[in-house]
Amino acid sequence: MTSKSMRSFAGGLIVAAGLCGAVYFFGPGEATGTSEKLSEDDMKESLASKGYVIHSEKEWEDQIAEEQSIKDKAEAEKETEKEKEPTEKIIYRTVLKVSKGSTSIDVGKTLQKAKVIKNANEFSDEVEKKGKANGLRPGTYEVDSEMTTDKIISIIFK
Repeated sequence: MTSKSMRSFAGGLIVAAGLCGAVYFFGPGEATGTSEKLSEDDMKESLASKGYVIHSEKEWEDQIAEEQSIKDKAEAEKETEKEKEPTEKIIYRTVLKVSKGSTSIDVGKTLQKAKVIKNANEFSDEVEKKGKANGLRPGTYEVDSEMTTDKIISIIFK
């Protein structure tokens, strides 16, 4: 760039800044006093007519505290109801038929389907840990969910 073009560019910036300043100070707006000043009540009315809900900070905090107390009361009532309700433990029973050639995994899956145990793989792993995987006895057995895994294994395996 030449020095002449730089001066022209700088002059343009000065003119543009001057115009922006003139519009800011002398144009329509709050600075000239031509805009209407609204009171707080007028602002609330204007916003309410457009569907807004206006609260002071104190009103807002009071509303939140009231809602929290309602939630706390509801939770306390639920806990009271839970305490009043008798807790019944459901016991699942099944008759298990073990045939020759069955594995501990097969037995575990059957017991899991009958809801006697929670996890067939854990049952099979427990049988493996005890070294009784090859000691499966064919037959018919009655087991329930109140029995421990060790008790079930001792009934079905040698």
